Amino acid sequence: MQDIATNVQFIDLTLMSVLFLFVVGFIGGLVSGFIGSGGAFVLTPGMMSLGVPGTVAVASNMCHKFPKAMVGAYKRWKYGQVDIKLGLVMAASAGVGVWVGIQIQEWILGKWGQSGSNLYVSLSFVIILVMVGGYVFYDAWKSAKRGGEEKVSPLATWLQSINLPPMMYFKTANVRISMWFTIPIGFATGMLAATIAVGGFIGVPGMIYVLGASGLVASATELVIAFVMGFGGTIKWAMMGQVDIRLTLIILAGSLLGVQLGAIGTTYVKEHMIKIVMGSIMLIVAVSRGLAVPKYLTELKLISVGETTLSVMGTASFLIMCGALLFGAFIILGAMWKAKRAETAAKKTAGYVVV
Repeated sequence: MQDIATNVQFIDLTLMSVLFLFVVGFIGGLVSGFIGSGGAFVLTPGMMSLGVPGTVAVASNMCHKFPKAMVGAYKRWKYGQVDIKLGLVMAASAGVGVWVGIQIQEWILGKWGQSGSNLYVSLSFVIILVMVGGYVFYDAWKSAKRGGEEKVSPLATWLQSINLPPMMYFKTANVRISMWFTIPIGFATGMLAATIAVGGFIGVPGMIYVLGASGLVASATELVIAFVMGFGGTIKWAMMGQVDIRLTLIILAGSLLGVQLGAIGTTYVKEHMIKIVMGSIMLIVAVSRGLAVPKYLTELKLISVGETTLSVMGTASFLIMCGALLFGAFIILGAMWKAKRAETAAKKTAGYVVV
């Protein structure tokens, strides 16, 4: 572990990179508050696009996550969207998943170095983003065709009918289900969070499609899980010397502003819009990370790609990453503005005086 810590290379920060990280943090927070995923699928690739090593990006992201998640969870709890009991139950098994995930990262880093770790993080991103993002986007499309109406999945309905003690009732989510069905979702959430700092990819869809919670409650409750995971994971990563506190503070400054706007946005939009935003950004970021994979394969001497080609692919990866950030912000802020206008028009029609 000592060798791993001493071999970590922290990047030099320029004014432009600081501004970029602040904007990434803001949009990551905006997305986090809106869809409850923690926003790491924006933040981790954003840092890696500047040359930050994969483990440092994951560790620094996890370090910034728990205070941001705490703010977002509190904000959405005031709106009545957070099921604290469900969040704590899920967080218990997620904590074990975080520990296992970090052990895997540590093993890969020690065996294949930073290039191996970067490849592992990037490939994990691409696979999870395409699978989960594609399904979530498809489900959002079906929901939109129904006028935004959400239905409990057949799998969740079946699992809720199984009486396997101990049975638990989660009031805010309005779900009664066996505790045993929450454990694998929580574990997978924690393991993925430790691997690529994105637990919400599993946590939010898991609560929606496996447990039967609504998209609004699942996205809000995930912030509770993210807080618990982030706190425990940060301690472990810091002991390995992987946390760059400079990156943490910069993205946290932007995130704390964005997460509150994102949380407010959930009160103005239909629930299927949360899924549309989540699925769309996932698929765009998957393309960005996919373009970075050949570089790490070349560094490991598994393939041979020319420097010019790698440079072009790296630039394209960065630009697509920026596009994903702008796309996410445009959808969320646009949906909030449109819904607010409709609300104002409705009040005027009803005879209210709008100041």
